[in-house]
Amino acid sequence: MHKNWKNDLYKYISGIIKNNNHKILAINGVSDHVHILIGIRPAQSISELMKSIKQNSSKWINENKFTNIHFEWQEGYGAFSYSKSQLSAVADYIENQEEHHKKKTFKEEYINFLEKFEVDYDEKFIFKELI
Repeated sequence: MHKNWKNDLYKYISGIIKNNNHKILAINGVSDHVHILIGIRPAQSISELMKSIKQNSSKWINENKFTNIHFEWQEGYGAFSYSKSQLSAVADYIENQEEHHKKKTFKEEYINFLEKFEVDYDEKFIFKELI
């Protein structure tokens, strides 16, 4: 995501989340990924919401010709659950993405999350870094 249009993208994604009756708590990212903290309502699955976010935001990016080539999100996503007492710290983490990624790549960050949450994974199924 380019700095010239990423804030518009975040507003668009926030609208998708609100239109699905969820609560947007924080959104931010860097050039190759987005972090979103959402208060999820139980009537919709996370996979349904992510499908809506990815489909609609990809279409919006392409319709607005923000990239020189066809844009699409990579397959998959990561979703992690936090308690109410952790929300402020998670929101701060999301707000400071640029600082975090001066120290580690998205792949390193993602693997750290998987390990922190004790999620078994196979390295060959971890996404490819494109940027």
